Amino acid sequence: MDWYEKLNKYFPIEEMKSKEHMELLLKEKGDVYHKDEGPYHVMMYAEFDTFIFIDYVWVSAQSRGQGIGHKLIEKLKMRNKPIILEVEPIDYEDSDSEKRLHFYKREGFTHAQSIGYNRRSLATNEENVMEILYWSPNNESEEFIFEQMKKMYESIHTYKDKEIYGESYQPVDEVLTYDQERESNDILGELNK
Repeated sequence: MDWYEKLNKYFPIEEMKSKEHMELLLKEKGDVYHKDEGPYHVMMYAEFDTFIFIDYVWVSAQSRGQGIGHKLIEKLKMRNKPIILEVEPIDYEDSDSEKRLHFYKREGFTHAQSIGYNRRSLATNEENVMEILYWSPNNESEEFIFEQMKKMYESIHTYKDKEIYGESYQPVDEVLTYDQERESNDILGELNK
């Protein structure tokens, strides 16, 4: 199985970029978009001057619990920039969604409760609600995280989308919202309740 098949098997279709999209990012934005791959893991991430965005992390089921995920995150933390990622809210039908949240909580991530993230999938045409988690070495504000997410969305998620998929993703202002009064429970704080 190649790296793309591993990701494609693990992540829901509405969250997956096409292989063409990821290969274009690696080729044309190779200074920013990276693949870290080993026999038991695949991590796709974008590193900008002011932050790192983790696009996908996959660790093989048989090697979970061996600290591979922790080592991957630690390697990124050493760059001393905020690390941002998207997660789906807990789905009690999918035990992995809760395990992922526990993992990020252990790694010191925070739920950006004031950031709303709602994107229509080009694959399914359905609204896909995600939550933003971040790790911040210098107490960056959620507003700062929001601005970085907008930058990432426009330069990574929607990169050549019309050319690749035949249609465009929604503009960033429809997808990402910042509201300090947003009604949102802390998905990491609610674990183990």
